[in-house]
Amino acid sequence: MRQRQVLPDEKFFAEMGAFNEELVKAGVMLEGEGLHPGSKGARVYFRNGEVSVVDGPFTEAKELIAGFWLWQVKSMDEAIEWVKRCPSPEGLVEGQVEIRAAALARNERERTLLLDRAAGCDAR
Repeated sequence: MRQRQVLPDEKFFAEMGAFNEELVKAGVMLEGEGLHPGSKGARVYFRNGEVSVVDGPFTEAKELIAGFWLWQVKSMDEAIEWVKRCPSPEGLVEGQVEIRAAALARNERERTLLLDRAAGCDAR
């Protein structure tokens, strides 16, 4: 996979804005942001007590995160149903959204889910 070099079109941003607004109105979305491409980032590696830093872009990026949401939902099933409604950029060949519960959730009722929207997908 390689990171998309072109931003999605205005239609996608409008659809994503409407989807985010729907999440907010439903009381689901606590936080969310898009991220700059990996070319503007850095990775910090830890190995055998040594620390090294590599500036982007990253040539061996298998998975890249384009943004994140922090949602509060009642169950994993509810989160999955919301994600199924998520807009996808036109021309996206492959993509994914990973869903994970926050580590500090005290119980199922207070579960907050962190969702990473993976990017780096080829648009052909």
